[in-house]
Amino acid sequence: MPRADAQTIAASLVAWFADAARPLPWRAADVSPWAVLVSEFMLQQTQVARVVPRWEAWIRRWPTPSALAAEPPSEAVRAWDRLGYPRRALWLHRAAVEIVERHGGEVPADLDALLALQGVGPYTARAVAAFAFGARHPVVDTNTRRVIARAVAGQGEPGPPSTARDLGAMAALLPHDDVEARAFNAAAMELGATVCTARTPQCDDCPIAGACAWRAAGYPPYDGARKATQARFEGSDRQVRGLVMRELRGAHRPVMRAELAALWADAAQLDRAVAGLVADGLAVSDGEGFHLPEA
Repeated sequence: MPRADAQTIAASLVAWFADAARPLPWRAADVSPWAVLVSEFMLQQTQVARVVPRWEAWIRRWPTPSALAAEPPSEAVRAWDRLGYPRRALWLHRAAVEIVERHGGEVPADLDALLALQGVGPYTARAVAAFAFGARHPVVDTNTRRVIARAVAGQGEPGPPSTARDLGAMAALLPHDDVEARAFNAAAMELGATVCTARTPQCDDCPIAGACAWRAAGYPPYDGARKATQARFEGSDRQVRGLVMRELRGAHRPVMRAELAALWADAAQLDRAVAGLVADGLAVSDGEGFHLPEA
């Protein structure tokens, strides 16, 4: 894409975002880098509406990495409640411990230092560096990928993710100014989440409709490779794991295998789910039963 077109898209989105941004609590000017890091952990594969109350409760209880690191990981798992993918709670607790041990309790601004933290991958590291510290890095999530696919590539869907390709495409659009780059990263995500949605894009309300390659081409159907779909939840091992985790979170004592039997009729599937939780470090087995990790 010519630089002039990239500048038009960036400028239009930044201007739109100034008025259209949702007032999400982790976007407030006075939030700490730790609060931003917590939000990024929680938002992975989880809807914003579900994250907001859990994030607010988490930050009230653990406003710093040191506060979380001082408690056992079991408390992080309990506080995670039903956000899903509870390993993120363990990773966040471990990241808090690492921040205390390596960085004096302050979330690092350096990208490599962020990447070295437990549970922090390329997306999360760039998001924290950009949104918490104002560093100029391309940040690409699912919504951003869809916006770029449509506006730049003229495709209705982005296809399977590719870190190198996706970051390169975003970098080509990113303004040179650090402040505008931060705003554009957030604006592209916001557009994909609220206007350029997967199933019902609101093209008449889009601030870059005039520059959208997909719209200009007449909205051609997507015929490229597709991302693998996730297996249905009902009856899955994920559902059984969730039932077991709910039981362990609610019990402040070891839970015997016989007690867990009431949760699921298929004993083999239940055993498989419990074994997976133990392997992931979310459950600990001792002579008295199963419980959340304490260290």
